Amino acid sequence: MIPAQLKDKVPPHNAEAEQAALGALLLDPDAVPHTLRYLRPDDFYVNANKHVFAAVVSLFEKGQKADLITLADEMRAMGSLENAGGAAYIAKLTDAVPSSANVEYYAKIVRECSVRRSLIKLSANIRQKAHDDSVETSLLLDELQESIFEVSQDRQSVTYRSVREIVPDAMKMIEKMSKSKALYTGIPGGFAELDSMTSGFQDSELIIIGARPSVGKTAFALNMAAHMALREKVPVCFFSLEMSDLSLTYRLLASEARINSEKVRSGLIKPSDIQSLMDAASRIYEAPLYIVDVPNLKLLDLRSLARRMKTEKDVKIIFVDYLTLITHENADLPRWEQISSISRSLKSLARELKIPVVALSQLKREAEGKQPSLSDLRESGSIEQDADLILFIHREREIDKRADERSPYIPTDVLIAKQRNGPVGKVSLLFFNNFTRFESLEKDHHGH
Repeated sequence: MIPAQLKDKVPPHNAEAEQAALGALLLDPDAVPHTLRYLRPDDFYVNANKHVFAAVVSLFEKGQKADLITLADEMRAMGSLENAGGAAYIAKLTDAVPSSANVEYYAKIVRECSVRRSLIKLSANIRQKAHDDSVETSLLLDELQESIFEVSQDRQSVTYRSVREIVPDAMKMIEKMSKSKALYTGIPGGFAELDSMTSGFQDSELIIIGARPSVGKTAFALNMAAHMALREKVPVCFFSLEMSDLSLTYRLLASEARINSEKVRSGLIKPSDIQSLMDAASRIYEAPLYIVDVPNLKLLDLRSLARRMKTEKDVKIIFVDYLTLITHENADLPRWEQISSISRSLKSLARELKIPVVALSQLKREAEGKQPSLSDLRESGSIEQDADLILFIHREREIDKRADERSPYIPTDVLIAKQRNGPVGKVSLLFFNNFTRFESLEKDHHGH
């Protein structure tokens, strides 16, 4: 135990727990992969223990088990045996623990102390920067939040993982997916053909949905968000930078109740529609769908709020409507550079939170009236580079003009223009303009 008067001077650590963890690993080398879920050599405070654990990991990566002899040999080869107190110190470690039963318990204590040291280091770093007037406050806050999020995520700050650790995880996931009744590995958007081509929206991926104005970008994204929240019960966060949360909810109600959205907005609905709206409202009311309605939302604020939504509501997917409306902190940068920075930042956010981030994007005016291509993404080629999946919503203008009351829906194509881990191609949907709702072709729409 550290004496009370020295507690503030000595960084948090528990030498006994460090020795007990190492002793347990020597008694049971098969516990190494479990311990690696919590610990890395840098998590040990006592230098000798750091060297011992590094040698244990090194042996594990070579497929060898650590015992008193192999460990001493490995440390000799690494040149760390004498620094760690020689073979006598290693022999002493097994005396520190009666059995290997509590190895995870000891590992967690070592990890806790390591986290506390990280926080002390982080606060000292932030304190120093807070005195520096040349560093923007908003950037400082973002850096602080990102650092704390990294520390709070179990092993988020790990710099490497041996394939020996990754392979069992991969096999477990494959086994889980093979037994799973779910059709898709990601979050399905509710359009069967599209979902089967993408396997749903995947964690850590940036998905871009591009279209010219008035083709139905928001409606498409909102339809998918509603399907995920209402039918899949997946918590969804929808950042709306263009429409108010009330306008989006009107659309949602109209789409779910299949009632003309203009009538819902203006209140010109028939008494018979009220029941449909009430049913839709009760379904939406229960859904884990969170709408953020902030015009001119700054990039740093979006990142900060996304982290909060992940922590507080455990959101599994984020929609951003739309990318070019996000305000960059540095307004002096050329627009293409701002957009590059925003798309990179959204991609890193998806990886940091380990969830899909879906961002809507305008297409260039040149895309008007023709099938869109990747070069039509507005402002920046980096969007194309950063995105894992790019979808374009497209329909012929002639069809659009011909759409009238006799034809309640407009045939619309969703083009998969890029998919890092799957096929590209086209999916045909029907857009019900009155309800601002997309539906799959396979449904029976005759007479509806």
